[in-house]
Amino acid sequence: MGLGALIGLVLLVLLVVVVLARSAVIVVQAQSILLQRLGRYHATLESGLHLIIPFIDAVRARVDLRESPRELKPMPVITKDNATVSIDIVVYLQVTDPRRAIYEITDYAIGVERLVQTSLRNVVGDMMLDETLTSRERINALLQQHLDEATDKWGVKVNRIELRSIDPPADVRGAMEKQMIAERTKRALITQAEGEKQAAILRAEGERQAVILAAEAAKQARVLEAQGESEAVATLRQGQTEGLQQIAAVGFSADQLLAVQALETLRQTVGRTDKTILLPTDLASVLGAAGALGQVWRGAGQAPPEAAATR
Repeated sequence: MGLGALIGLVLLVLLVVVVLARSAVIVVQAQSILLQRLGRYHATLESGLHLIIPFIDAVRARVDLRESPRELKPMPVITKDNATVSIDIVVYLQVTDPRRAIYEITDYAIGVERLVQTSLRNVVGDMMLDETLTSRERINALLQQHLDEATDKWGVKVNRIELRSIDPPADVRGAMEKQMIAERTKRALITQAEGEKQAAILRAEGERQAVILAAEAAKQARVLEAQGESEAVATLRQGQTEGLQQIAAVGFSADQLLAVQALETLRQTVGRTDKTILLPTDLASVLGAAGALGQVWRGAGQAPPEAAATR
């Protein structure tokens, strides 16, 4: 075999190797390859091994189908009340249609970034500063709604948007800190006043209950004392009535009954602790009547009642 034939064989082998290498395409998991034939879109290759026609078919692009976060630079945005805030955003993208993501826009990542900037200015421009600082979830929802409508034709899905920080200007932050300190001081004073109010109410309620209990105790004492006196008077009257009935049963006269009553009055008077004792003017007649009563009882064989006994 001559030298020329050997060189031709080597070149043929190299050509076969190059053709085989260019005809086999391997697509990894979670990727897609856009295949062009003679400069026009031909097919979208999914994961696996694929054979193509060398020098006729060409790979246009490899598209990652996984969700990818895109960190955007902090953007200055003006609120409705002309306050400038710096907002830091992270956008999570995912390609749903590789063909449109490549052929409908030159760079879908840059397109989404510019779209986020314009949409954020529109959303925050309709809010006041205080509302912007406290409405992260609302801003996220509005931005995602605007981006979904615009990126759908690009074959890109915005899964979620996260506002990492919203930074107001330095002078606004200082004013907000002062306002926060004033609010905390106000809440502390209100809490202290409420505590003092509750304490005063509890003290007044305790004093009121004490006065009511003391009045109830005094009332019960007076009631019991009055009941005791009433029972004592009733018992005394019952004893007098029984004694007079016994005397009347024996057959005494009216003068003798009056004498018995006089003796009973004298007995009660002597039982008092007073120093002055008033005696009836007809004490002699009363004593005589009492003696006569004693004789009558002894003659009748009965014991004289306690009211007629000599104290």
